[in-house]
Amino acid sequence: MSLTSPFDGLTAIVLALAVILSAIVSLATAAARRQSVADGKATVQDLCELTGILDPKELQDVFGPPDIGRVWRNVSLDQVLAERRPLGQLISGETVDWLCMAVAVLSFLTDNWIIGLSLALAVGAQTTGWVLSARLPK
Repeated sequence: MSLTSPFDGLTAIVLALAVILSAIVSLATAAARRQSVADGKATVQDLCELTGILDPKELQDVFGPPDIGRVWRNVSLDQVLAERRPLGQLISGETVDWLCMAVAVLSFLTDNWIIGLSLALAVGAQTTGWVLSARLPK
């Protein structure tokens, strides 16, 4: 039994680069969503992505109804982060993205089964985050 990564060299490099790029885009998107909330311009997409609440009716139960422009002006970033669900952490969590990038960088430096498994989990986390964000209400 070999204790090396399950991926060959080129596959591991491509996966690691994809994870890094995906995490960077996810971090930038989440930062823009947080800024919208901080500016008092939180839309349903912003709140759904940051909290992980996929149902707009449940979102209204948590934060109240939006104003006439379909924007939540009275919601603070602290309130949004307090209501964050596990899906929100997966979609827009900084910790998840930074951990995924760390694993991807480590995969360039070492080749063992733990890093290979961790890289596969990072690919899965990033893919799941993007699939879930595509399901957010528009």
